[in-house]
Order: sequence, then structure tokens, then C-alpha cells
Amino acid sequence: MSRVILAKSAGFCFGVSRSVKMAEELLKSGPCKSLGPLIHNEDVVSDLARRGLEVISDPSEVRPGDRVMIRSHGVSQAVEDALRAAGAEITDATCTNVSRIHRLVAEASANGRQVIVIGTAGHPEVQAICGRCTEPVVVGNAAELANWLENNVDKRTEPITVVVQTTQTENNLRECEKLIKKWCTKAEIFDTICFATSIRQEEAVKLASACGAMVVIGGKNSANSLHLAELCAERCANTQFVENSAQLDTGVLRDVETIGMTAGASAPSWIIKEVLDKMSDEIMIQENPEAAPVEEAPVQAVEQPAEEAAPAVEAEAAPAEKSFDEMLEDSLKTIYNGDKVSGVVVAITPTEVSIDLGTKYSAFIPTTEFTEDGEVKLEDAVHVGDTVEAIVVRVNDVEGTAQLSKKRMDAVKNWADIEAAQEAGTVVEGTVTEENKGGVVVSVKGIRVFVPASQSGLPKDTPMTQLVKQKVRLKITEVNRGRRRVVGSIRAVLQRERREKAEAVWNEIEVGKVYHGVVKSLTSYGAFVDIGGIDGMVHVSELSWSRIKNPAEVVSVGDELDVYVIGFDKEAKRISLGYKKAEDNPWTKFVNTYKVGDIAQVKVVKLMPFGAFAEVMPGVDGLIHISQIANRRIGKPDEVLSVGDVVDAKITAIDTEKQKISLSIRALSEPEPAPRRERRERSERTEREPRERRPIVPEEDALVYEVSETGEAKGNIPDFVDDEEE
Repeated sequence: MSRVILAKSAGFCFGVSRSVKMAEELLKSGPCKSLGPLIHNEDVVSDLARRGLEVISDPSEVRPGDRVMIRSHGVSQAVEDALRAAGAEITDATCTNVSRIHRLVAEASANGRQVIVIGTAGHPEVQAICGRCTEPVVVGNAAELANWLENNVDKRTEPITVVVQTTQTENNLRECEKLIKKWCTKAEIFDTICFATSIRQEEAVKLASACGAMVVIGGKNSANSLHLAELCAERCANTQFVENSAQLDTGVLRDVETIGMTAGASAPSWIIKEVLDKMSDEIMIQENPEAAPVEEAPVQAVEQPAEEAAPAVEAEAAPAEKSFDEMLEDSLKTIYNGDKVSGVVVAITPTEVSIDLGTKYSAFIPTTEFTEDGEVKLEDAVHVGDTVEAIVVRVNDVEGTAQLSKKRMDAVKNWADIEAAQEAGTVVEGTVTEENKGGVVVSVKGIRVFVPASQSGLPKDTPMTQLVKQKVRLKITEVNRGRRRVVGSIRAVLQRERREKAEAVWNEIEVGKVYHGVVKSLTSYGAFVDIGGIDGMVHVSELSWSRIKNPAEVVSVGDELDVYVIGFDKEAKRISLGYKKAEDNPWTKFVNTYKVGDIAQVKVVKLMPFGAFAEVMPGVDGLIHISQIANRRIGKPDEVLSVGDVVDAKITAIDTEKQKISLSIRALSEPEPAPRRERRERSERTEREPRERRPIVPEEDALVYEVSETGEAKGNIPDFVDDEEE
């Protein structure tokens, strides 16, 4: 009975699988384009085309807004720039191993090094690599490399950087490596063959050496599949290279006891299954109808010829009695679960961040580890080119992949930082995530820190909910890693910061200095303003140019104000502040607007026994003396005026020094002066007649008054004069 052994690494590699999954996800939201076939497999490309993936050959076919995928082989820098210039929405599916080569050759060119690429000149991957550096040289094998070195003797002493197409064979690289080391003095060689490719080739070589027939599945234009077929054909004459089950010749397999099967990186699992099913139906069932159709079993390891074995395998050769899987484990595994590693971000997708570890492993971190708090966007959290430290959580040596965890590494580092912060008494920052019994929880670098209510910095009985989602600064007061308990204090930080700010204020304070402060409390006589660690008082008289009775008429607790220092006492720790600004002084506006003799429309605001106060403009009042209210004698101002009345009055005097104004209504109704003769006759008559007496109105009486803070006026008490003296 024939036995079929399927290579464990057969089928999609990590990079190809990743690009196909990205295409399938993108197609869920509508059609898109691929610059060249996404992978080298016509069946897969045709299937994706039916779903809406259009293959284009040039950026000129792109229209603004088109969604375009860069295939796993990558593209040159010029092509990528052309896509962006065309307005394409780019989804980069370049294999992470290829992206690493792009970075290596770009850095080499920037440093003036000659780049040599070992690969197939016309292959899209090689073309993309060449488009990331300056004047590269492409050689297909050791013979082509030797020819170039012979014709460019001067290059042998110049700096050279060698990279390899990811799907090349290890043997080809080693042959080229021998020449480089022999002839070149300043060369650096990077083994950039894909890890999965290396394993796939080594598996194929061992299978082909041990089996009577080999079946290689893959696209005829796939470099890695062609190399597999070549390697197998060198060791097994009965080797078939097929793209699908229709091309399989089962006739040459019927008499073969053991058949090996492998598949290139672009061969999907469903094609592999179809080939297996055909072999099962036409070979094994004919031999034994009741037998299981396919056996996936390890093959006994067979020693390779020394000249063909890869150096890495040679150096760690395992005993012949070991199984194939054991040999792979011993020879190829270079990183382990739990290892701490560091790498560079080379690609970002909606689901994972690809990391270049500088090895053949394709490493990745789930994007969820960068966006766990829900408020952080992926594009803000990580960028291509960033260096990331992580812990290895899962290694797949067959695929050559490694899953990393940044979160676990951060947790290790963050606990150490928290302990160091407690020991040094340093301040840390965090975000309040929740309120719980007795306080709040603050997230500091992903670690929960409990802050008791007494250490929250809030006044007693203040709801803790106002702190939730707020960023805070705190001191770590207790750390117990075993119990995963951390306690902190916001209050301690606030107190220290306030002391430092207060000290700075006292060191720099001077009369006239302006501060931006916050109103902390109000009293009947003024407002207390925090100017940075210390409170100053703004007296009610300094809050407004207008007459106010309560500070609440002007400011409220929490208001931000620009205040200036009027006076201070360092010993008593007292500061007097002013708020009203000189440029807002209504008196300045008044003197710039009016002069003596002008008529103004005024509003009566207060009645007194000796007259009425009237508002000339907001913040500026004048006095209408009782003698100036009417052109007749009145006993009280309220006989003529009421509070709120708006009347015309003449400005009769302005005392700029005392900022006092005299007004007269009477002046607007008095007749023109009598001729001189009439005045003389009247004077003679009054000398002979008895005179009635009325209150004396000195010439300057309208200016002689003071108004207290409560609004009460004080001034001269009127005496009595004759009517005739009017």
C-alpha cells in the first residue's frame, strides 16, 4: 500500500496567509485593487478576483479614492510614491521579511554602501528591493557574482551589503557567501531568506531523499515553489511539479511505496486537499479500499551530503535516530517562550503590528495591546520605525513566526518603576479609572493604585466621582507586589506643589506684578484669589469701578482672573490684590467726553436732603444741589425728582483731583441776565425793603461733599441768605 507523507510546513507561509486575510477583510467593504497579482497562485488570484479584487499593473490605472493593496512582494519607493500621488488609499500587505530587506538596503545606500541582491532579477520582490536603494547589483548565483567581482576589482575593497531574496535556497546563499568572504574586505552579509522558506526547503530535501516519489504543489511563477521543485528533483527523479489536482499524473505514483508531498508558500490548503483527495481516490483505495486515505506521519531523517547541507544544520546535526520534528526543534529554534526581545515595527494592520527582531522569525503583536484603554487610537500609539520591547508568548518554528506581548513586558517594567518611585519618593502620573469604597483607583502604567478619600486632595464630603477620568499626579506610599497592592496619595503631591508655588510667589512678589489666579472663596468684604500656592484678597472696592455691595455681583468661586499686587506683608503672609483696571476707569472716559458747560442726560440714582446724585455715565455720578434742581425754592429734592428719573443737566463744575462733578437743572431754565440799568434799580429797591432769608448756597457748595462706602454723603450745612442775593 502506498503511503503519502505531507510535509508539515506545506502551504501558505505567514506572509502569504497574512496578505490573503487582509484582502478578504478589505473586500468585505467593497471592491479594491491589487498592484500586480497578490500572490503567485492563479487559482487564489482568480478566487479573489471573483470577490472584487482587481489586478492592475501600473499606478497610472489608479484614480483618487481607489483602495489599492500592495502585494506581499512589496513595491519600489517610486511606485509607492506614485500611488500616494494618485490619491490611493493604500493597504500595505508587504511580507514583513521583505519589509526588513527594504529597510536594510535603504540604510546601506544612505551610508554609501554598494548593495548586492542575490535573487532572480525579474522577480517582483527583487524589483521592489532594488527600488529601495541606489544602483544595486542583482546576481542569480555564485557564478554571476564571481563574474561581477572579476569585472569590478575596485569594488572588492569598498563597503558592500549583501541581502538575499526571501525565497532563495540556502545552498545558493552559502556559495555566494564563500566568494564574498574570499574577495571582499568590507562586506556585510544578511541572511534574509524567509525562515519558513528555509524550513520548507529542508523538509523537502529530507522527504525527497527518503521517498520514491515527490509531489510539489505551487504556482509555476512562484520562485519559492520552483526552488522546491528543483531541490526535490535533484534528489528524487520521480518528482512532479503541479499547480492543482488536474495536473497530477497519478499513473507514475501507483507502484511507489512512499510518496512525499510539499507545497510552496502560495499554495492554499484547499488545493493541497484536492491533490491529496485525488491521490487517495486513485492510488490508496485501489490498493486497499478500507485503508485510511492519507497518513500524515514523520519520515525517518536521512543524512544530506555534506556539500549541500546548510551550515546551521551542519553545526547542530542531530543523531539519525531522532525524528524529523525533533531535528527541526534542535536545529532551528532560536527564541523561546518567555524571552525578552526588542525589535523594530515594520508594518501595521488593523489586527497586528509586525516586528523585525533581526532574525528569521516573523514576529507580531496584536493591535489590541496598543489600544486597550479605548481612548488611544492605533495610529497614535505606534508607528513604523518605532523600537518595541516585548516578551515572547508563542513560537511557531514550522511557520517561523513568534507572537509577542508588549503588555507583559510593560507590566514587568512598570512594577519595577512603581517600586522605584516609592523608594525615591518621586511623583507619578495616572488616570482615575473608578470610584470605589473609601476612595478612587488610579491607573499608573497599567497598574491599579488605590488612593483613599483622605488622600484624594478633595475637601471632606466632596463626591469622588468628579475625579473619574481625570489625569492626576500622585506619590506611591505602599507597594506589595505579592498581594498586587499599591497605595498612593494625590494630596501629598498637591500640598508639596502648593508649598513650592507659594515660595516662588514670595520670592518674586512686587507691587504692580500681575498674576493669573482662581477665585477660591467670597466674603462680604471681598474675594480670595489663589495666585499660585497662596491666596490674596481683592477688597470689594477693588473689584469694580462701579459701586457694588457684594463681591458676588462681579465674580464667582472658580472664576479665573488677572489680578495685580497692591500691597503685601511677607511676615504676616498677606497680599492685597486689585482687579479693576486703569484703562477701564470711568472717570477717564468721562473727562475725555465732557467739559464744563456741556449738557448731559443723567439718571437720578439717590436722593439726599441736600440734593440728588445722578449717573452721568456708568460708574460716574454727579451732585445736583437742592438749589440747582429748580428755579424756585424747594424744601426737599423729592418734591421735584424721583429715583430713576432721566433729566437733562448742565455740567457746572468738574473737580479732577477729587473726581467730583456738579450738575444743574436750574441753569437750563434760568432767563437771560437783565440789562445793567434794571439790575441797578433792583438793587436800590432791595436796600429799602425788608428781605426774606433762605439757605445760603456758597459758590462752591456743589463741590463740597464726600460720599462714604455705604453711599452716605457728608458736606457743608447750608446757611441762610437773602432772596435778593439769588
